[in-house]
Amino acid sequence: MGLVIKAALGALVVVLIGVLAKTKNYYIAGLIPLFPTFALIAHYIVVSERGIEALRATIVFSMWSIIPYFVYLASLWYFTGIMRLPAAFVGSVACWGLSAWVLIICWMKLH
Repeated sequence: MGLVIKAALGALVVVLIGVLAKTKNYYIAGLIPLFPTFALIAHYIVVSERGIEALRATIVFSMWSIIPYFVYLASLWYFTGIMRLPAAFVGSVACWGLSAWVLIICWMKLH
């Protein structure tokens, strides 16, 4: 898949989030990043380069990757109640990074 197509898909997602954030249903903008745009691209690349078995392993790992995203959301919710927004974002991304690192370490040990 060409780099231009990937960039166009990414730009389209950003525009869609921006448009939805301005509507009365602004919270739907939080659902858009969960649309599997980038997952579809990643899965297509994996299956093209490594085959179905690698794709299936990637899918299972992707299911587990929901945990770091949940940690990010939970920590952002908590941090926005006790600190300024920039610090809350930094703290939440750090929590995501730590939980993603733990996930990768556990995955490598178990597989």
